[in-house]
Amino acid sequence: MIDTINATKEFMQRCRENGLRRTKAMEQLFLTLLESPRPMTLNELSQSARLNEQCDKATVFRLVQRLISIGLMRRLGLHERAAYFTLLMPNKHQDYLICTDCGSIEQVEAPCPVHKLEDELREKTGFRNFYHELFFFGTCPCCQV
Repeated sequence: MIDTINATKEFMQRCRENGLRRTKAMEQLFLTLLESPRPMTLNELSQSARLNEQCDKATVFRLVQRLISIGLMRRLGLHERAAYFTLLMPNKHQDYLICTDCGSIEQVEAPCPVHKLEDELREKTGFRNFYHELFFFGTCPCCQV
């Protein structure tokens, strides 16, 4: 389980280091994503209990774009479907299942099979800031009906 208060403080510090000022909306966005069991769409974020009365959808969008640009968040999903957003947690990696019919996303609850290969490639190539993304695509149970 993630300590959401300390994780939020760490994200806020990283924002300050990247020239972003602390805002209540930013703090609420971090808390919302840290408490969510899966990535969220822009609409889900803007309608969440923490952000709904704090700011409008355009503000949430601008904030998400700023956080993506400094490497604290990433966009997930199929390009023709709704985008989902997630935080990039230091030293934490997550893989995802994506439905090719509805575009829903859920986290893979299994150890990542690529970590060993990633370590080998990092060592052999000398790349820095090395990471990978692993997505599995298929049809979710709801779309199979």
